[in-house]
Amino acid sequence: MAESLIDLSRVGMTYEAASGPVEALAGISLTVGAGEFVSLVGPSGCGKSTLLRIVAGLRPATVGDVVVEGQRVTEPIADVGMVFQAPILLKWRTILDNILLPAELAGKEKRAYWARAHELLEMAGLHGFADKLPRELSGGMQQRASLCRALLLDPPLLLMDEPFGALDAMTRDDMALELLRIWGERDLAREQRKTVLFVTHSIPEAVFLSDRVIVMSPRPGRVAADLRIELPRPRTVELRASEPFGQLSLEIFRTLTGRAGADTGV
Repeated sequence: MAESLIDLSRVGMTYEAASGPVEALAGISLTVGAGEFVSLVGPSGCGKSTLLRIVAGLRPATVGDVVVEGQRVTEPIADVGMVFQAPILLKWRTILDNILLPAELAGKEKRAYWARAHELLEMAGLHGFADKLPRELSGGMQQRASLCRALLLDPPLLLMDEPFGALDAMTRDDMALELLRIWGERDLAREQRKTVLFVTHSIPEAVFLSDRVIVMSPRPGRVAADLRIELPRPRTVELRASEPFGQLSLEIFRTLTGRAGADTGV
């Protein structure tokens, strides 16, 4: 595996609720190599999104160590792009100004990033929409814009929390292919690609996108399985109909549900 970019050692999270302490995560040990695309799947409430926020430094772990790019995470990290389920675009700003927002928040001169922003718009198929407002774009186009925003400062790490969950099935498939293209599946060597940690409830989506799929247990979330996806790249829509794709999806389904027999009900 490539040199690690994320190292988690026995990470746990307990938070206080009105009824008492709730253990959300327990004993998470995980390494993600530089340039890897790793997906987290698991039942609702197992702590997938919480783990993403811990990696970003947005929430402190209760126990354990979190290291990103060789540095222990004790506060929000700077070199990260985050994409959420909703695009979260500022409705009064143009698409270009939304994409330039990270530069503003970092205290950088916007003009220095105009060329980069337009390059990302072109790459995401949004050429000609720079001056539009979010309401003038479809949901899929808005999500592409949010991905451009996350990439503006060229972070080595992308954290994506169900970014396609609110989209219709066809748009979701299109966005998966778009993400792989932007990630550099066809054109870049592994060491040049960004590292992606991707949360999803969709098993086929996880298999289609990933180098590895981490299956998490019900709360408190633990690593139930770490499966390497040995499918050829670049991934194609036709790959979804292949037997290896189906077998990997079934293996993940059985791990999640505990159904080991042939009668899976799917």
